[in-house]
Amino acid sequence: MLREKVKISEKRLEEINNFLLDSNNKLINDLLGIVEKYGGVDEINRKAEEAGKLENILGKLREKKSPYIKDLEWLTEKRDNSEFISIKNFRRKVLGDKADSLQFNDDNAVTLEISACQYFPFLMAEAKHAVEYEELMPGRFIRVRAMKEQEADNDILAVSAALKIIGASQCETLDTKGTDGSNVHLGGAETITGYFGGVGQPNDYPIKWADEFLYYYTNYGIKQVLNVNFGTILMGYLMHKLGINNEFKISVFVGNDNPYFFFVTFLLAKLFSREDGSTSLIGLNPSNSVNNKTIQESDVIRKAFGFEDSVRFEHHILESQKSIVIQPYDRRSELMELASTVKNVSAKHEGGDLETEAKREHLSNILDYFLPKDEIDSDLMNLLLQNYMDKHQAVNHTAKALTEHGLSFVAAKNLHK
Repeated sequence: MLREKVKISEKRLEEINNFLLDSNNKLINDLLGIVEKYGGVDEINRKAEEAGKLENILGKLREKKSPYIKDLEWLTEKRDNSEFISIKNFRRKVLGDKADSLQFNDDNAVTLEISACQYFPFLMAEAKHAVEYEELMPGRFIRVRAMKEQEADNDILAVSAALKIIGASQCETLDTKGTDGSNVHLGGAETITGYFGGVGQPNDYPIKWADEFLYYYTNYGIKQVLNVNFGTILMGYLMHKLGINNEFKISVFVGNDNPYFFFVTFLLAKLFSREDGSTSLIGLNPSNSVNNKTIQESDVIRKAFGFEDSVRFEHHILESQKSIVIQPYDRRSELMELASTVKNVSAKHEGGDLETEAKREHLSNILDYFLPKDEIDSDLMNLLLQNYMDKHQAVNHTAKALTEHGLSFVAAKNLHK
């Protein structure tokens, strides 16, 4: 049969394994060298586990006499006193008494996701607002702030502690991501076509990426990072295959925009999965060009490879108004259909509701993520906070819409019982 011709032969798999196991393979040797630099697999995992414990993070902040400790104590107190709205009461707020008699589709619960939470004070402003106005805190936070910058002002510790306190997942973005001047021939918008297929992680940058990841993993317990390049994606798989308990998600910039592309993504994850079937890939942002059919068809592939419960489709529901997509961009109504048919989806909010953004002096802009903090004056910082709070409002509007359609959501699990 013609179909039989697409089968991958054992001979081809043997050739791949021979290449991987060749003692002269520089790709693998360089990675093994980085792993040894940090003490080997067991020591890396031990250090990361210790560094990621809440009590140890708080201990470091106290040693540094961080002013953020008071905020974290406030957050803990509000959590322990159940002062954040419960899921049950949120549903009543939306639907009234009839909420008590409805059955919600918990199997397909949508994770409420916000991007990007750049500064710890933004997170605290959001939490205080949520308590006062009985709103939900997201179940997932994406961060794109420069790692060295947030390390310098202890933001990396404070945000990590806060998200452990509230029970939300986080994904950081390493500095080795292609916007650090690694590709000397690329500049701004005037060289945009040069970015197609080569954002800027050339030559040995995947090894630098692995080195940077292991630094933050072992020193801060940062387990999950964004991935934008197939070289660094492979690094993520190989480290996990070696035994390191790292995780990553694939960025929208990688461009998973059709089921064939999703197949390649899942194929690589499957090839380098552990014996128990686990993989370091925990999520991927589909391209902004996809529709529900794309994700539904790709879900068939995800199921076939056994990744339905472990790899989340992180779908952009709203995007920044500037520098990323043609507006208007609003996928909330499509999400209502998608959530009823596909499991393990998150609703990512990278911009505010369109009608809210229309009123703003400063529109949400993806390029704002890359502004150094010392170039942001107090007026601009307040505008950026307003943009962030608009995303928070949009998250709650999505939760309301899901509730009205009998669908469940995942908010910060330690706050909203």
